[in-house]
Amino acid sequence: MVEVVEFLNENPVQYLSTVGRDGKAKCRPFMFMGERDKKLWFCTNNQKDVFKDMQTNPYVEITVSSSSYAWIRLHGKAVFENNMAVKEMCIQNPIVKGQYQTADNPIFEVFYLDEAHAVIADFSGKKPKEYDL
Repeated sequence: MVEVVEFLNENPVQYLSTVGRDGKAKCRPFMFMGERDKKLWFCTNNQKDVFKDMQTNPYVEITVSSSSYAWIRLHGKAVFENNMAVKEMCIQNPIVKGQYQTADNPIFEVFYLDEAHAVIADFSGKKPKEYDL
């Protein structure tokens, strides 16, 4: 878990892929918010298409590459939870605070990845590192 969290923190803008309600792939920039209770947390807005897509099909994949040409692929099931402690953690991010102002904003949603699996790889030829989280 530590290496996965470090990689996500060092590369703050990831890309989250969903299956859209139209059945087509959708990919959007996203941000990792942090690890709490051994879960990887993210946030969004319940008015956005991405939220509605995840309600229809909660399985997502997140990827990002580093400046040294390493990358992570992280997939799992998005589980939404009205967790005020996590919302308070997320609202500390200036970008999140600018969008939602307070943790109790009714459109502000947080989710973690259940059944999460991460692969960290690079072009070195070494075997990728895999993690079940």
